[in-house]
Amino acid sequence: MKELLSQYAAYNLWANQRLADIALQLTEAQQEQEIQSSFNSIHKTFQHLWDAESIWWQRLKLQEQVIWPSEKANYSMQESVNGLINQSKEWKQWVEEATEAALQHEFAYYNTKKEYFKQPVWQMLQHLFNHGTYHRGQIVTLLRQLGIEKIPVTDFIVFARKKT
Repeated sequence: MKELLSQYAAYNLWANQRLADIALQLTEAQQEQEIQSSFNSIHKTFQHLWDAESIWWQRLKLQEQVIWPSEKANYSMQESVNGLINQSKEWKQWVEEATEAALQHEFAYYNTKKEYFKQPVWQMLQHLFNHGTYHRGQIVTLLRQLGIEKIPVTDFIVFARKKT
């Protein structure tokens, strides 16, 4: 279990960084251009990824009042990307240092609808990394709709091949 989650945490950071590198090369107009999607711009999608990783981090750390980074300030694209990458690094380090007991530990939290849940940490991590993959796919689509042709591949198998 730990080996798989460690790989996913490293992959999550790697894939976020690859797309962030492309997104930061765009003009501000391209980063903010409204395109129909779950979050209607590249910047807003990166912001959502940072929000999600941060919220789950705070829940895991049993923070009573969860704070969404996007609610604290109107962050620039660079600040949003830095926040996401730093949070992804924290997740990678946490998983690498986690014991099997820590991964199996059931933690309790309230979701955004104030519903109470209790589940093992490993399930939350699996969700978190899968969630990132979903939205990175949307970022690729947004980039294509902007006419960007040189988009890095972020498939897990490409990441895994580079590690061997």
